[in-house]
Amino acid sequence: MTVEPMLRLIAGAFVMASVLLGMYVDARFFWFTLFVGANLFQSAFTRWCPMMAILKKVGVRG
Repeated sequence: MTVEPMLRLIAGAFVMASVLLGMYVDARFFWFTLFVGANLFQSAFTRWCPMMAILKKVGVRG
């Protein structure tokens, strides 16, 4: 799997997990959902995403 599909997989998993945690554990987990969404939003304009940099450093092929 390359960086782009891996990024979508991780972002989707983070959003689903944080929504479930927000519903069943503590509503403050919704802040993590907001953080992930804001990061995706800014990466559309800056073309830079911290998770992509991390994935590349651990050896996921581009």
